[in-house]
Amino acid sequence: QVQLLESGPGLVKPSQTLSLTCTVSGDSITAEHAWTWIRRPPGKGLEWMGVITADGRTYYNPSLESRTSISRDTSKNQFYLHLNGVTPEDTAVYYCVRWLLHWGKGTLVTVSS
Repeated sequence: QVQLLESGPGLVKPSQTLSLTCTVSGDSITAEHAWTWIRRPPGKGLEWMGVITADGRTYYNPSLESRTSISRDTSKNQFYLHLNGVTPEDTAVYYCVRWLLHWGKGTLVTVSS
């Protein structure tokens, strides 16, 4: 059974880069499916951030595209999120998802000085 696990710092300072790792087990990120990052700010709804496909193509939410990068390491079966120039509005629980049904538990990232 596929499992996804997010990891990364829980606190990031404003203007810095938020970097998260999703470690996948039970499936290969190169086999098929869309490997996605989604976030939920406190008190708000889910926001789709972007995706990396099995063949390595990336697509981003237009509202975040200028600050977002998704990449992967196929040898580690991991994919990554980098969000530049963070502000307190980027505080959220971040999820990695094998679209659509398989979610990691999420990791809270707080942006604060």
